Amino acid sequence: MIDFGLAGSVIVVTGAASGIGRAIAQAASVQGAAVAVLDRNLDAARAAALQLSPTSCAYVLDVRDPDATDEVFDSVEAQMGPITGVVACAGLSQPAPAEEMAPANWANVLDVNLTGTFLTLQAAGRRMLPRGKGAMVAVGSVDSLGGHHGRAHYVSTKFGVAGIVKTLAIEWGGRGVRVNGIAPGPVDTPLLRRNISEDAIRDTMLNRIPLARLSTGSDQANAVLFLLSEAAAYVTGTMLPVDGGLTAGYFTHSTPRSVT
Repeated sequence: MIDFGLAGSVIVVTGAASGIGRAIAQAASVQGAAVAVLDRNLDAARAAALQLSPTSCAYVLDVRDPDATDEVFDSVEAQMGPITGVVACAGLSQPAPAEEMAPANWANVLDVNLTGTFLTLQAAGRRMLPRGKGAMVAVGSVDSLGGHHGRAHYVSTKFGVAGIVKTLAIEWGGRGVRVNGIAPGPVDTPLLRRNISEDAIRDTMLNRIPLARLSTGSDQANAVLFLLSEAAAYVTGTMLPVDGGLTAGYFTHSTPRSVT
């Protein structure tokens, strides 16, 4: 196991009850960090926290609510100590053709993915900046770099996440707080397998990803822990693709099985 030097740190992860967020929380706990598991579903957050270290705690949070976000961050620091790292992972997609996309669908995805990410990082910044130290990671997507059929709202938010990362890195870097993001490619989760056919997954794996496999949650978590760690002390304002090489050629790329 790689030692990222996070033992004794306090790391907040939103959307941590499932998927990538849960993988990040688990990996941080294995490193010896105390993890605040934040999720809209408190029962799921508690179940996830029970699998982590005894110093980890669960909190309910709707990331769209600025007052609730501030209150939860206050509670985390009162119960667990000063926050040293935060990961904004809460998000959703709700695909729909652009011409049929309901305004409520558009607004909900923007509220969670974009506003929720900003409010999370803002709350963390308000606590880290006076101390002059901290690291943040926002979870974007390869859709931070290009379009995606049926996801006009989702893609807009992920472009926006990249903009938030770069702007906060500029504003806060001189005050000791680093802000980065990751841009995951397809991650092998139950949700992905429910929403995408096996034929489509196979096509993506074999023909578009140079490493010829889907990502695991651990792949994403390791990249996040690196960005939170002192190993990335001179890294800020970046969106790190964790995509097996997908965006090296993006959707025009095809990996041959043999060369003649």
